[in-house]
Amino acid sequence: MSLSQDPAFTALKDYFVCGTQDITNEPYCGISGRHEVDGKAINTTNGAGPHNIQMFMLSADGTVLTCLQGYWNSSDLVSEMGLANQLNQVWLNPNLSRAQKNQMFSQMHLAHAAKHSDATRKRSHLQGFDAKYEAKHRLYKSDVILNPQLAAQANVKGAQIPWEAFQTTDQLMHQRMAQRPFERYTQFDVANYVDYGRQKYDKHEDDRDADGKVDKQLAKKEQIIGNPQVLAANKQQMQQNRMANRAMRGGLRRMLRYGIRAAL
Repeated sequence: MSLSQDPAFTALKDYFVCGTQDITNEPYCGISGRHEVDGKAINTTNGAGPHNIQMFMLSADGTVLTCLQGYWNSSDLVSEMGLANQLNQVWLNPNLSRAQKNQMFSQMHLAHAAKHSDATRKRSHLQGFDAKYEAKHRLYKSDVILNPQLAAQANVKGAQIPWEAFQTTDQLMHQRMAQRPFERYTQFDVANYVDYGRQKYDKHEDDRDADGKVDKQLAKKEQIIGNPQVLAANKQQMQQNRMANRAMRGGLRRMLRYGIRAAL
């Protein structure tokens, strides 16, 4: 949605040569429902769905200037385009050594992140399910988590997610990019770069009614696409969940029948 909206659309049209690559079989690829090009679209947070889409901005020789993981708001996207242009000028400067270029690359990414507006940061909080995933599986070893003790509350039933315990995705992106100065696109470690949150991301854009609410019956019939291994693991998990739910309902019925007979 953000790519087809101004100011991003005009900037892309005027200053970039754009292309796409199918990442379906890449190990870092996630899964989601199938969405047609002319299908519905909704707003979401910056960095949502990092496994499903990565927006690389490259120099003409294939050097990575920046990479935006997941969805990005149109206004925030344009700001990152401006940074990519500045970094490209550094990369092409014949008067700088490679060491100087690398240092400037890292400094410029971190400086750009520090200047992000409050509005950008608010648009960049983690998705709730991604925050819970990080807190459950990587509490003490995730660069997404700022305060492990506080982040642990994300998985307490009924508790609010303590957002201050988590990095915003805009800051995370620049911090990770700062560690990867002017890498070749063919050598860029996408798997580690986009590694946060669940590998499944789906907002059911094409399964919503006129009021924007998800039609659960349509959502159940939605075709899921993406990494075959992740699809298989997701299917197995769903089967296990159904079996557990059936076992729980069966146990409850037996308990109720026993209780009724005992009462009689």
